[in-house]
Amino acid sequence: MTADSPRPPGASPRASRGFAARTGSARHRSRPEDRRRDRRDGGSRPARPSGRLRSLLRVRSVAGQVFVLQILVVALIITAALVTLVLQARRNSTHEAEARARAVATTFAYSPQTATAMTGPDPSEVLQPIAERIVRVTDVDLIAVYSPDGVRYAHPDPSRIGKAVVGPLRPPTTPETQQIDTTKGRAVVSYVPVIGPDGAIVGSVGVGITVHKVAGMAAEQLPVLLGTAGGALVVCAGGTALVSRRLLRQTHGLGPVEMTRMYDHHDAVLHAVREGVLIVDADGRLVLANDEARRLLELPPGREGQLVSDLGLEPDIAGLLASDRMATDEVHLTADRLLAVNKRLTDSRDPRSGSVVTLRDTTELRTLSGRAEVARERLTLLYDAGTRIGSALDVGRTARELAEVAVPRFADIATVDLAEGVLRGQEPDAAATGLRREAAVGVDADRLMPVGRTIRLAGDTPQARCVESGQAVLEADLSAAQGWRALDPERAERVLDHGIHSLIAVPLLARGTVLGVVTFWRSRGTEPFDPEEAPFAEELATRAAVALDNARRYTREHDLAVTLQRSLLPRDLPDLSALEVAHRYLPAQSGVGGDWFDVIELPGARVALVVGDVVGHGLHAAATMGRLRTAVHNFATLDLAPDELLTHLDDLVARLAREQAAQDEDEGPIGATCLYVVYDPASGRCSAARAGHMPPALVRPDGTAEFLDLPAGPPLGLGGLPFESVEFEVPAGSRLVLYTDGLVEDRTRDIDVGLEILRGALARPGRSPEQTCEAVLEALPPDRADDDVALLVARTRVLDPGQVAGWDVPREAAAVSRVRADVTRQLAEWDLTHAGFTTELILSELVTNAIRHGNVPIHVRLLRDRRLICEVSDGSSTSPHLRQAAATDEGGRGLFLVARYAERWGTRYTPTGKVIWTEQPLDGAQGDSGSSMSGDDVLDLWSDTTL
Repeated sequence: MTADSPRPPGASPRASRGFAARTGSARHRSRPEDRRRDRRDGGSRPARPSGRLRSLLRVRSVAGQVFVLQILVVALIITAALVTLVLQARRNSTHEAEARARAVATTFAYSPQTATAMTGPDPSEVLQPIAERIVRVTDVDLIAVYSPDGVRYAHPDPSRIGKAVVGPLRPPTTPETQQIDTTKGRAVVSYVPVIGPDGAIVGSVGVGITVHKVAGMAAEQLPVLLGTAGGALVVCAGGTALVSRRLLRQTHGLGPVEMTRMYDHHDAVLHAVREGVLIVDADGRLVLANDEARRLLELPPGREGQLVSDLGLEPDIAGLLASDRMATDEVHLTADRLLAVNKRLTDSRDPRSGSVVTLRDTTELRTLSGRAEVARERLTLLYDAGTRIGSALDVGRTARELAEVAVPRFADIATVDLAEGVLRGQEPDAAATGLRREAAVGVDADRLMPVGRTIRLAGDTPQARCVESGQAVLEADLSAAQGWRALDPERAERVLDHGIHSLIAVPLLARGTVLGVVTFWRSRGTEPFDPEEAPFAEELATRAAVALDNARRYTREHDLAVTLQRSLLPRDLPDLSALEVAHRYLPAQSGVGGDWFDVIELPGARVALVVGDVVGHGLHAAATMGRLRTAVHNFATLDLAPDELLTHLDDLVARLAREQAAQDEDEGPIGATCLYVVYDPASGRCSAARAGHMPPALVRPDGTAEFLDLPAGPPLGLGGLPFESVEFEVPAGSRLVLYTDGLVEDRTRDIDVGLEILRGALARPGRSPEQTCEAVLEALPPDRADDDVALLVARTRVLDPGQVAGWDVPREAAAVSRVRADVTRQLAEWDLTHAGFTTELILSELVTNAIRHGNVPIHVRLLRDRRLICEVSDGSSTSPHLRQAAATDEGGRGLFLVARYAERWGTRYTPTGKVIWTEQPLDGAQGDSGSSMSGDDVLDLWSDTTL
């Protein structure tokens, strides 16, 4: 509420506000200089604390925080006291101002002159000067005189004299004091009534002192108060700094979190740590001992501060604690305990700083560490067993690996006894009463427990009991066990005399079947087996049994595959006059493959040499090899050229692959390589073609070896690509070498290196095919071969010119008789006159057919080899067919006679036509049934009507 003059008692606040508005108190509103002063006096934003203060507030150490906290507490106390004093001073100043204003107002109101002037004709003329003089003299700020009606007789603002106060008027009857807003601001105003001579109230006097002056009176005491507070703060800060400095040294500058953590750690070290801790000062006195150290050293409480030598400790540990010597894990015996002692300086930079000692009870730790070491060794042994046992799929080798793993890390001697069927890849016979010792490893194991002997599963032997129960059997004292001694007393005595004292027999169980027994033996110098070791022995045997069963199953399948493969390969090669042949076939150790070779007799004394390799291993590869070998025989019977034969074989492989894909059989891809060579001893030439196979080698009579440059051709089964035949001359006595890639390929060398080694092994003159095979395998040993090896060596022979006779035949019927005459003479020279009739008959029919149905040129050739071979060639590609002639037919019986008298006959095609050939035994026997056929029998082939 604002008023522009002292309001007489009884005037309402609203009246005062209206009066002030009318009297123009706007000039006392906020002015720019006032606003600037307000900002200077604190109206602006508080300034930030100084950098030093911020650094103090950010102090992290306990000492620093205590210092800051004490300073803040002192400052708060001083500030509270200062505020209290200031408030008290202002209160006192206000009371003093009220008393002064009341005294001045009372004096002025009770003056007779005042009452006289108020009742005079012009009160303002008299009272205004008096009021101004009193203001000047008494140091009050304002004096106002009012009539009973509220008209101003005197006022600090002369313009308001004579004007009435707005609002209801109630002159005071007694002196009273108020704080109101005046034209000079907030003021303490005292009102006193003016009483006339008749005792009536003739007006009132108001005397005011502004609040600003009252505050100034209180501010006069502020410097003294602030000086006193500042001095007190400085004195307190100095004392606090001294205390904080000492605390800083004691706490080493640690913060509260660190102090709390340090206390927790200290408490843990004293009461919770399971390791003794001692702190000894530089004078050898005990400073601290935690609970564990007291327990280990059996120290009573309250021994801190005593010399270490007076604690009653063992001399060696007491000497260590009192000396300057450092220690690391030194073991000392004290109070029936083995203590590991470590000693270090508390301050490594100061040798006189004292020492800290830690004590650790290793009595139980040594026992536990021994058990842990045993467990670790057993785990390592199991790991080694998993990596070493079963490295090869061989039963005997796997059994020996089991024994070698166990000795000497688990036993001094280990023996492995297996069922006979397991060694052959078969299921063990449940009714078998004996096992065969397959492995024995250890000192004198070969003498005490020889390999190969039969172990009977009878009586109360540990081996028989473990097979029956399916669990490990422990004999901790063999000298007290009678069951195994009764079975073979003499051998048992030798075992006991050797110092063997205990054993564990464990069955080798795989898929619920007992494959055999492994026995672990211990002799003098080692602890007997205990029951805790039986589960480990069972675990070791279980892992080995899985490897043995895998080897057994592999042996069974491998034997089946080898048997199948050998049944599909040629057992005996034919005895040939054109070639001297030797061969070798070595199956792969990793699995039977599909390599094959063959030697096939062809018409005309010719021979076909075949070597092939089927992709993959196992039964599927062996079966595929058998089908391809049969197909090659069938195609060779048709007397096809090498490139044509490979083309038909390629079609067959592609068809097999399609059939396999249609049946969703996951047997791996079907593919093969093949080399097909045809040798003609009459001409000394070869015709060859290959389908992705290794090239053949030719060793000439002088020992020169070379690999023939044949077009490679694609492997069989790809289809769509042609094969190409190549003819070349082979001197008599040369050696043709056909082989598969398993001979020259190896993971450790390049294939070109293998070919060069093969060339070097072949480059020797005068060797037979057998000697050549031996030399090749010696130069390229197939140890640990990953693929099959097939090797075929053939030394060539050439027919003598006297064994071959030939005639060109003109295309006329009269030529038949001349041919018969020439053949008769040639047979006489060869001393084969007993075959004359049959030969003349066969040639007559063949030559007649060539003249009638063929084309020129017509040629007849006779070959005298192991059989008599007749060949008639012409320029026609039409082939005759054997048929049964009707009784009324004039012809159609010629080929029937040929088939009847010849041992074999057939047709082969040449680039210029065809050749019809027959073979007859040199002894003149008939080819069909061997029975003789007289002339009457021949005539009976035609009816009388026809003749």
